Amino acid sequence: MSADVIARTTSTRAPSPRARAAKRMLQRLPALLVIAFVLVVVLYPLLWLVLGSFKTQPEFLSEPFWSLPQQWNFDNYTEAFVEGGLGRYILNSAIATLPSLGIQLIFGLGAAFALEIMVWKGRGTVLLMFLAGIMIPVQMILLPLFTIYFNLHLTGTRWPLIITYVAMGLPLTVFMMATYMRAIPREMFEAAELDGAGVYRQFWYFAVPLVRNAIFTVGLVQFFFIWNDLLVAMTFVQSSELRTIQVGLLNFTGEYGAVSYGPMFAGIAVNVIGTLIIYLFLNQKVMKGLAAGAVKG
Repeated sequence: MSADVIARTTSTRAPSPRARAAKRMLQRLPALLVIAFVLVVVLYPLLWLVLGSFKTQPEFLSEPFWSLPQQWNFDNYTEAFVEGGLGRYILNSAIATLPSLGIQLIFGLGAAFALEIMVWKGRGTVLLMFLAGIMIPVQMILLPLFTIYFNLHLTGTRWPLIITYVAMGLPLTVFMMATYMRAIPREMFEAAELDGAGVYRQFWYFAVPLVRNAIFTVGLVQFFFIWNDLLVAMTFVQSSELRTIQVGLLNFTGEYGAVSYGPMFAGIAVNVIGTLIIYLFLNQKVMKGLAAGAVKG
């Protein structure tokens, strides 16, 4: 009889599944609130940007900024591409970005392999020289570079952009690639050398495949840096035919020099959403590259 009483007492004290679920929800509530706040902070500007790309000029000037567009049409996007030349600006940005990025990755990989895998005297000093390049502010070198490009008759072309982007991004690329190269076991290259593999074969068939995810990571970082650059492009691009998308968006003006907010918002939306799609597409490779770089260093 006493055992039955104890069993009934124990069963009455045990929390029900609904109570346990409510307790778990209360425990996770602070984390959920933080996540919700971060989502609002991140998504609200993007939503505001997309909604603004559908508004007309009078709506920007007379309606509150939180108001919805009165008509949902793509006139602003059409005007941005047809009259604003957004397509030409995107093409100019791609022409300036892709060669610069390719040169950075090729030379960065080669330099990192030479600095971390190959054994030679003075490689530590050379690596420090690359690291010193990271600390040079770009504002200090723009005027001397402009003078050099002018004397070499390179102004009015895309070469100042490509050369400057490569010079600015190469130190960081070499440093990051060297970090990933350092995580590769040296025994692998020693075994390859014993099997008769030369330096070039070790580089292309061993080092490059092993840091493939790191290449995506560094490439994506440098891509966003070059694509979103405004200062260098404004300094070296004088012709309207060579403007990149960031410089071109500054010139979305209408009658009497007034800013055309609708087409400008449409152009910014195309730029932001396009780069966001690229990031989401390569997100997994970037995460793998970051994890690989954190294994050893």
